[in-house]
Amino acid sequence: MVTLVNLRAYWRFSVVFRQFSPLIIAWWRDRRRFLLFGSSRSVSEQVSRTRAEILLEILLLLGPTFIKLGQLLSTRPDILPPVYVEVLSRLQDDVPPAPWEDSREVLEAELGDVDEVFDGFDRDPISGASLGQVYTAEYDDQRVAVKVRRPDIKTLVEADLRVVRWSLPLIRRFVGGGRAFSLDNLADEFSKTIREEMDYDREREMLGKISDNFVDNPEIVIPEAIPEACGPRVLTMEYKSGIKIDDIDTLDANGHDRTDIAGTLQQIYLQMIVVDGMFHADPHPGNLAVDDQGRIIFYDFGMSGRVDPFIQEKIVDFYIAVAGQNTDAILDTLIQMGTLSREADREVMGQVLELAIADARGQEIEQYRVEQILEQVESTIYEFPLRLPRNLALVLRVAAVVEGVCVTLDPEFDFIRTATDYLGEQGYGEETARQAVSASSDQAQRTVTSLFKVPPKLETALDSANRGDLEVQVVLGDDQDVIDRLGKRIAYSLLVAVGVLSSSMLYAFADAQNLAIAALVVTVPIAIGLYRSFRRKQGIRAKPQFTRQNLNERRRDW
Repeated sequence: MVTLVNLRAYWRFSVVFRQFSPLIIAWWRDRRRFLLFGSSRSVSEQVSRTRAEILLEILLLLGPTFIKLGQLLSTRPDILPPVYVEVLSRLQDDVPPAPWEDSREVLEAELGDVDEVFDGFDRDPISGASLGQVYTAEYDDQRVAVKVRRPDIKTLVEADLRVVRWSLPLIRRFVGGGRAFSLDNLADEFSKTIREEMDYDREREMLGKISDNFVDNPEIVIPEAIPEACGPRVLTMEYKSGIKIDDIDTLDANGHDRTDIAGTLQQIYLQMIVVDGMFHADPHPGNLAVDDQGRIIFYDFGMSGRVDPFIQEKIVDFYIAVAGQNTDAILDTLIQMGTLSREADREVMGQVLELAIADARGQEIEQYRVEQILEQVESTIYEFPLRLPRNLALVLRVAAVVEGVCVTLDPEFDFIRTATDYLGEQGYGEETARQAVSASSDQAQRTVTSLFKVPPKLETALDSANRGDLEVQVVLGDDQDVIDRLGKRIAYSLLVAVGVLSSSMLYAFADAQNLAIAALVVTVPIAIGLYRSFRRKQGIRAKPQFTRQNLNERRRDW
């Protein structure tokens, strides 16, 4: 098995490299105009869009694993520019079904003869995806849905995952530190997610646990698994039919209140993420339906995730900070979650958040939506030191997709109001208020204590200054490596001067000209290094990557 995976990985790597070669060369030329040397070049949005379309076609051509990878990349604005995210968001996990005989082979290997296990089995799948497909059948006098993993898909996926790992060092050549961090997390997240999605035993376990969390909620329907007809590659569950959640006309024709459905969906996901810490992670319209009673049906728990208590707490803090338009609290929360670097320019980031919230806000102070805020900030994520830790990226993806479904149901849906109302009902707002009062009390106590401590310390410092023995320790910050580059330039200059002088002196002696040439040869690379140190675009000036002015310019371009 390992040998087969390795051989397939080597072959797939050659295929992947051949497909990506034109884009790799184009991206490389963006950094070095003549590949090995030259300045960088700017790329227009139209060129970027064309490249994104090419990338989309390549991912589709490479098959299931890379389709899944493209879908994940479409939710990661911390890795790709906005135009790539927009184009890749069109990727659909919809591929031709596998032949019935292949599916029969998997079913019989897991459960035995199909006609003996099931009372009836429809050979035509009702849905197909890159990793598996779903059939309908009869089992113990009830209609069931049978999810079957594609044959040999695990070998292909494992080989492709190795290709992705082998490709990372090359891809890092085109990204900076923050995006390199996110890229490593993406590879880990992708490997973990796609392997979990192929494990139907895990899916059955998650389906049962999430169902138990909503056992008293009459507004949600989760099909129950049938353990006797399940296996690692086969999952059999109750068949639940309903109206596809984005079929607006049919929902209206059946008298369903779309605003209520949107609110219910949002509250269900808030409970999953904030309260239960266990959530259905693939809420696209194909996996959501509405039954005759207006209840929401959830399908396909292959993609599901967990949220640790710390992230749950910070998500609540984030919602409350956004609702209160408290940019300092938003920044603090992002830093604590590991999403924003501590070295980020808080003033500039605060301005971006203020503009994003102001632009997204309607006539009333709370009429704005998370997706609108994300759209404003996403364009800065690619430039600022923002990154998405693995345990948060899936949550962000789910929040964005759920927001899209809710707005499809009701274009005026107020995501933030629904979230804050729900959090208030759960008592999170009161707890935050108590924490704020406690923090204010602690701060007041520290201030009073300082009033008594500072004067004696100040008097001691002044006495030391009068005696002439006051010592001051200064730490010079050098985030831009200015001192380091200046030091290198001075060293290069001294070495070049010594080399040229030595070459000239040796050349004056007839019997030492070979040594003079050798000294000159040694000096040339040092001179080139000195020249390049002055030619680098970074220079020694620090410049904000984003300002209020170029944010406005970017909006006009949109």
